[in-house]
Amino acid sequence: MGKFTELSNRIVEHVGGEKNVTELYHCMTRLRFKLKDFGKADKQQLERLDGVITVVQGNGQLQVVIGNDVNAVYKEIIANHDIKPAGEAKEDAKSEKTGNLITRFFNTMSGIMTPIVPALAGAGMLKAVLVILSTTLGILAQDSSTYKILAAAGNSVFYFLPLLLAISTARYFGANMFVSLTIMGALLEPNFTGLMENIGDVTRFLNIPVVLMSYTGTLIPAMLTIWVYSHMERYLKKIIPANIQMFAVPLVSLLIMVPLAAAAIGPVGVYLGNGIASGINYLSSSSGLVMGALIGGGWTLLVMFGLHWGIVPAMLNNLSLHGFDTIKPPSAAATFASSGAALGVFLKAKDKKLKAYALSALAPSILAGVTEPIVYGISVKLKRPLIAQIIGGVIGGAFIGAFHSTVLAYVFPAVTTLPAFATDTFVYFLIGITASFVITAVLTYILGFEEQIDEDKSKNPVATGENKNNPSPAVPAAGSDVSGVSAPVSGQIIPLQEVSDQVFSSGAMGDGVAILPEEGKIYAPVSGTITSIAKSKHAIGITAADGFELLIHVGLNTVKLKGAPFEVKVAENQQVREGDLLLEFDPEAIREAGLELTTPIIITNMNTFTTVEVTAKRQVLYREPLLELR
Repeated sequence: MGKFTELSNRIVEHVGGEKNVTELYHCMTRLRFKLKDFGKADKQQLERLDGVITVVQGNGQLQVVIGNDVNAVYKEIIANHDIKPAGEAKEDAKSEKTGNLITRFFNTMSGIMTPIVPALAGAGMLKAVLVILSTTLGILAQDSSTYKILAAAGNSVFYFLPLLLAISTARYFGANMFVSLTIMGALLEPNFTGLMENIGDVTRFLNIPVVLMSYTGTLIPAMLTIWVYSHMERYLKKIIPANIQMFAVPLVSLLIMVPLAAAAIGPVGVYLGNGIASGINYLSSSSGLVMGALIGGGWTLLVMFGLHWGIVPAMLNNLSLHGFDTIKPPSAAATFASSGAALGVFLKAKDKKLKAYALSALAPSILAGVTEPIVYGISVKLKRPLIAQIIGGVIGGAFIGAFHSTVLAYVFPAVTTLPAFATDTFVYFLIGITASFVITAVLTYILGFEEQIDEDKSKNPVATGENKNNPSPAVPAAGSDVSGVSAPVSGQIIPLQEVSDQVFSSGAMGDGVAILPEEGKIYAPVSGTITSIAKSKHAIGITAADGFELLIHVGLNTVKLKGAPFEVKVAENQQVREGDLLLEFDPEAIREAGLELTTPIIITNMNTFTTVEVTAKRQVLYREPLLELR
């Protein structure tokens, strides 16, 4: 019996058996099952297996996150079960592009919105504080220079939102970020804005009528414009000679895209955004209780699958048009319901490790609105707390929605961000989130949950790939208190929490950072041994000389390409030195397949180190310092 035989058998059992599996493939960290009937899969039992980090269902797949041993588990499943590997990469990539449009839409929203959310949240909170200091408390005059400087800091992200979205959208679709910024900047430039006395005025460009709009604070025009530009840029690079592309592609792009955005794309985007905002506000005013209940009860589920990003733009559009929003307040009921679930588990649990985890997850939820550790580590695993959480969210959200509670800025609902909700409906908001918190905590305690996760794992050492006869090799001790990791490729630094794949952004795989590559080559960031190479060639694992294990994962979901755009330059068990070429890839082929180039660099085992410090730079060059382990 192999080291991973029992684990692989139990995984197949809990996905509904081999007859329920249409096909199976894996990336560097996950088994990706396509199932005939997802209802036959038991996620709770899967997550209870020692050797399984977490389970994610989405994009028509059941993704079982294994980590470094995924290839070994995959081989055991294919060898011992009548399960077919996935088809060829070309067919898979094609199906991805022509797949579920709704799923692709939400994935796109996630990829575009996630990077700018921290700036929105920080600026939004500052605006809320200014309202309290000036209007509520009257201790800061609105005509004072202090107020105006702080107001500029709070307003800038909303005023120049089209520029932020231009950069983020360009990054997602692989277009030139600076040309994208220039295109949208033209719609905010004084020569253009000076043509308009009133919104809706008509001017002309080459005798073509242009409806003038205000684009400050808008979302949809920037996203639509840069999406169109990304396709045009790729076409221009195919037809313009390479030796003049540096100036010719941007020149033609500006000549075409700025008038096109001003005359067609921009006005359509503004009208579309206004229509969405009007529809949401109508629903809120006519049936606030129902809308609040749906948002409060369903928000956690939306976040779990990344679907909430389709709603976030509507919140921002409301804030831009009206100065307030009615969607975010009932969603806060879901956040505080998550906190209530953690408290209920802490009070009910007898297992010391579970109590400690619940308490540690409660603090970031209450203080910062970060609920992922509760949702994935408690509610989904224990199941009944999730039921209590949804019930609490429905009740609190319905109450908040019934009284049309509003928020003044985009923030993560938490105790520290309460000033953003301090409008004339603040009392109702406080009652709603308190009800969500208390009801969920009480229901979690009453409904109870099974506490056999740790016990089950400890009784089944074979499931982890370990046994007494074949102990895992000891991890070498670090040679010093500090160890460094250099950048494997030049590019833009992306904080791990901003990566649109939740398995990476939640930290489930480990700590680290991501890079948006500027070239198609990956170099060794440390000296060590190549311990794993993905069958699809898109990811490489290295064990450093200091003993920590490093994963370089080129692109997101690039396993679907089955190695087509990748060429590996090393072999497993090969010794490498920092700076050695590991693999080459074709960035354009990845973009054309509709996939992101974002490349996570993850420490999958911390060894004797306790923290990972990321470089403060936003742009890094190959072999520059990237991570510091302490």
